[in-house]
Amino acid sequence: MQGYIIDIKAVKDDDLIVSILTESHIYTTYRFYGARHSNINVGYKIDFELETNIKSSIPRLKDVIQLGFQWIFDNDKLYCWQRFIKLFYPHLKDVETIDDFYFKLLDKLSHKMIKQNPKRAICKSYIKLLDYEGRLHTDYHCLLCEQEIKKDISLVRSFMPVHASCTYSKSFKLKKIKELYEEKRIISFEDEEVDYLWKIILQGL
Repeated sequence: MQGYIIDIKAVKDDDLIVSILTESHIYTTYRFYGARHSNINVGYKIDFELETNIKSSIPRLKDVIQLGFQWIFDNDKLYCWQRFIKLFYPHLKDVETIDDFYFKLLDKLSHKMIKQNPKRAICKSYIKLLDYEGRLHTDYHCLLCEQEIKKDISLVRSFMPVHASCTYSKSFKLKKIKELYEEKRIISFEDEEVDYLWKIILQGL
């Protein structure tokens, strides 16, 4: 079985509670501490087995093999990847059965990051996530005043559109945001603008 580690919590004696996103489930597993264990971290894609025990409600994580990325030693890409992956745990908390969209989204993103700028690749993937979940607001009405946005536009958490005058925050040309929302393209955005979008994503999925 393969999956992405989206959360790790330390428990007694250096044991770990590990949350893993697979194609159809989010598993909460227990990993006993041991010198023979391979290193694991948030964002790693792993191949693994689960061992159930009638004495515990949490299956044991075993036979873990890390499935590395081509860019795993690129610190900038790894940093962005791990920060993005961490957001999935609170977003999907209390979910057990899941659609394969999320697993495939991360698979595709990890491949695109081989050649693409990580923040740009993540922004495009996030737009696809919002679209899939029905949270991409292409009617371009302001969240705060509920009036249509016809010119400059600002974005708040979850890329919700607002008037720049309603938030006094960074504004974008409406044409650019429409290109991002409707065509899933970010090529016309300056690096500074991409950094701003990245900071919004970090507020939570």
